[in-house]
Amino acid sequence: MSETTAPVTSATSAPSAASGTFHGRFARIALRAVQVLLALFYGIASALPKLIAHPSAVESFDKIGWGSVGMYTIGALELAGAVALLVPMLQSVAAVALSALMVGAFIVQLTVFDGQYAATPLILIVPLVLIAWTRRGYNADLLRLLRQAGRRA
Repeated sequence: MSETTAPVTSATSAPSAASGTFHGRFARIALRAVQVLLALFYGIASALPKLIAHPSAVESFDKIGWGSVGMYTIGALELAGAVALLVPMLQSVAAVALSALMVGAFIVQLTVFDGQYAATPLILIVPLVLIAWTRRGYNADLLRLLRQAGRRA
């Protein structure tokens, strides 16, 4: 009889669920697909109307009282988050940052828009938290890279 062992990974490497199994592979592919879909949503459906000053976005931000500066800022943050969701070392941080934006969107929906679409940010937080948690292994690599860059500066 031969003994099989799972490969040992360091604590700082990216986590992988059951690396060699069908279920682990399927889970990684499914999570990546969710990341791509969220990146498309944030980049196209959410950020783009703000960045091109679509009348619906302008009207919403005027109602909030943030005007065009707030609209362009939120649009830029959403676009940056969408791109970062696709970059392995940034995906966990991006998911946390987009979750924070969604908490703000939820509060705005409740306070300014009478909760009309308050469920949308809450629904979006669920896969973002899953991504942040699952991809958290990259945070150590990112921190190490930032520390190295800080020493060089």
